[in-house]
Amino acid sequence: MEVKASLRYLQASPQKVRLVADLIRGKDVQEASNLLQMSSKSAARHVNKLLKSAVANAENRDDQVDVDRMFVKEIFVNGGPTLKRLRPQPMGRAFRILKRQSHITIKLDTRKGEDS
Repeated sequence: MEVKASLRYLQASPQKVRLVADLIRGKDVQEASNLLQMSSKSAARHVNKLLKSAVANAENRDDQVDVDRMFVKEIFVNGGPTLKRLRPQPMGRAFRILKRQSHITIKLDTRKGEDS
């Protein structure tokens, strides 16, 4: 059974969040959660919260779901809207600051064929 969860408008650049997403792609849910808790990246906290949300979605949809057999089937990070700000610089100039946002989507599925 495939379940999905998404996080939109995360105030972090997609490039930095993709580094965290690449860590857990294809891993079991428990292993992915452990990796995210031990990671020093700031985006890991948000991705871990999203992973827990996807597991909760699976448990809410079906009472018989086995969380131990679930794995991260797909995770991708898209860019969101960019906030454009100006920073004053010497001699009357202004430099632009881009505050990038991310949209994260995660899909979980159960492993097939392992009956225990």
